[in-house]
Amino acid sequence: MIDIQNTRTPEQTGVFLFLSKTYRYGDIGVPAVMLASGIIGHNEALRQNSLYVASSTVISYGLTELIKHFVNRRRPFIQNINIVPVYRANSTSFPSGHASSTIATATALSIAYPKWYVIAPAFLWAGSVSYSRMYLGVHYPTDVAAGAFMGVGSAASLVFIKN
Repeated sequence: MIDIQNTRTPEQTGVFLFLSKTYRYGDIGVPAVMLASGIIGHNEALRQNSLYVASSTVISYGLTELIKHFVNRRRPFIQNINIVPVYRANSTSFPSGHASSTIATATALSIAYPKWYVIAPAFLWAGSVSYSRMYLGVHYPTDVAAGAFMGVGSAASLVFIKN
């Protein structure tokens, strides 16, 4: 993390701050647009898949918050004074909610629509958001890895909802 911190540039920091803030737009916006499109287009499969994507993300986020409450791991910049965050995040560190929810969204989308043009951008976005959390100094790599694992797990466990 210190190596990442030592290579930060203002341009990269701006990009990673932006990416980090996009998680809610993707996690909420993607299933909302899918639902609206399914309703407008009278497409039952699209509506059902929107429920699957949304459920995967919500379950992942809920589990993340529950685990954060019990583990109560302090943020890297609190544990190690040599780590300087770009901003001071609230709450606890383990697991990463950004990684958990974005990977859940990307995984569910990829399962619902197993095409390269869905999978590649979904995981590029989710991976970039996840990496941004380490770049910004607010999560350990293990926080991000655990969040990603939870995201994949929530999407895989709810595949029965998919149409």
